[in-house]
Amino acid sequence: MAENKEMRSIETDSRIQEYTSRLRALRADGVTKLADCKIALTAAKKNQLIDEAERKAQVDRLNAEIEKAKKVAEANKAEIEALSREAVAYTNSVAKEIEAEVTAVQNKRMAGAKAYYAKEVAEIRAAGQKREQEIQKLGIQDPKELKAELSIARYETKSALYDAKSRFQQQIDRAKAAKNQAYVDHIQKNRELRNGKAKFSEDMAMKWKNYKTNFSASKFFLANGLYIAIIIFFIVCIIIAPMRGAGNLLTLPNIFTILEQSSTRMFYALGVAGLILLAGTDLSIGRMVALGSVTTGLILHPGMNIVSFMGMGPWDFTSMPMGGRVLMALLLSIILCTAFATFSGFFSAKLKMHPFISTMATQLIIYGMLFYGTSGTPVGSIDRGIKDLIGGRWVLGALNGQLITFPKLIIPAIIAAVIAWIIWNKTTFGKNMYAVGGNAEAAAVSGISVFWVTLGVFMMAGVFYGCGSFLEAFRANASAGTGQGYEMDAIAACVVGGISFNGGIGKIGGAVVGVIIFTSLTYCLTFLGIDTNLQFVFKGFIILAAVSLDSIKYLKKK
Repeated sequence: MAENKEMRSIETDSRIQEYTSRLRALRADGVTKLADCKIALTAAKKNQLIDEAERKAQVDRLNAEIEKAKKVAEANKAEIEALSREAVAYTNSVAKEIEAEVTAVQNKRMAGAKAYYAKEVAEIRAAGQKREQEIQKLGIQDPKELKAELSIARYETKSALYDAKSRFQQQIDRAKAAKNQAYVDHIQKNRELRNGKAKFSEDMAMKWKNYKTNFSASKFFLANGLYIAIIIFFIVCIIIAPMRGAGNLLTLPNIFTILEQSSTRMFYALGVAGLILLAGTDLSIGRMVALGSVTTGLILHPGMNIVSFMGMGPWDFTSMPMGGRVLMALLLSIILCTAFATFSGFFSAKLKMHPFISTMATQLIIYGMLFYGTSGTPVGSIDRGIKDLIGGRWVLGALNGQLITFPKLIIPAIIAAVIAWIIWNKTTFGKNMYAVGGNAEAAAVSGISVFWVTLGVFMMAGVFYGCGSFLEAFRANASAGTGQGYEMDAIAACVVGGISFNGGIGKIGGAVVGVIIFTSLTYCLTFLGIDTNLQFVFKGFIILAAVSLDSIKYLKKK
């Protein structure tokens, strides 16, 4: 009797079976047939194996059946809704009893498994100690031989303990899964009774139960330990700042300043994130920033430039309409950065050269060209009117005696993040990126062009670098040294954001969060008056921690 009670489930309840059968019968010639006919109609319209006349006949027949099914569905609608509500209400009441029974049975099993495990551990340890005592009584004279024998005995005891723990954990996991499955069966039956319609509260409850079932403290801290440490660091900074006379760190102006500083760096992280997803990297980001910024500064400078390039110039673009100059600067920045990114990408995609080498070479080429061509001279500020229009701030008002302004550069950064998310998650190219990053050989076998995907990722990165470097000129006077070290910040932001150097793992949202975290870290340290040189030490430790955690997770998966 106890066994039958234990095996009770939603599917075996006779009344629920009756409700299910009645609802299926009511829907058979209505909503069910309507859905089937619509699928068949779409297939018939796309079928190229039949002639036009036969296709038209099939379409006409299916349209007639659809109209008939609509009438049946409408006629049965009220009865189906009433019966569905009644069935769901009954299922909910029965499910509570079943879930309680399953929970009681599985809790009993877990308690039994725990008791047996404790007993087994005690027996294994006792046997191990007895074995060591027996070895000691053998009278082995050679210390090395004695140590070796004892080491073998201890290893066997340790292995036995590990096996016992594994068996115990499997029993606990099975019991937890059984308890969770009882609720999953309940929700799935409700969806079936509602003809596939989900309910938000049920979905949230099921997600929470799944999370509790699969929760592991070690996995949680492995996945989130770095973020927890960073949050604690920020909390400490917020507390310490007023004590050191630096003022309140957590204010709206400070938050907007952090987001403004993150805005251009967002483009660089979004670009290199794709390369890291392919298990690569990019050391040329800083020089790309300088290239695009210098180009933008030359075109948007108010009046005659003081900089010549390779003996050409100086130039004066003020005769052109401002809109044309801005578009020209943006397009040239994108074209130049994309060209150099494609250049380094070709060697990586075609010759299988590691991106570390190809991008380092590109970095040196751009660096030399810029410094030789401009003699390292800053190009000066850009036209103030356009600088305020694109890189300025909107005045929102005053709050607690402070003027609140919103940085305009945040808007293009948000747009770039959305575009990158769409590319990664909603396009075939994005899916191919994950495939190539996860296993390039398997991707090639499945028909994906590893060459074009790799080259495409480099080109996409170049576009992001070009847009970011264009906007960088609105933040500071551009020169050949602009963007120094930006590649490290961009790469670190991606790693902190969870994009794995092992390839094929990561989300674009991680890169966005990583940029904000890394910029916030720098801002907090500056706000507290920490020496700039010491800030590099903090960054170095964070990068080591992030990559170490990533490597540990990768090794565990292997």
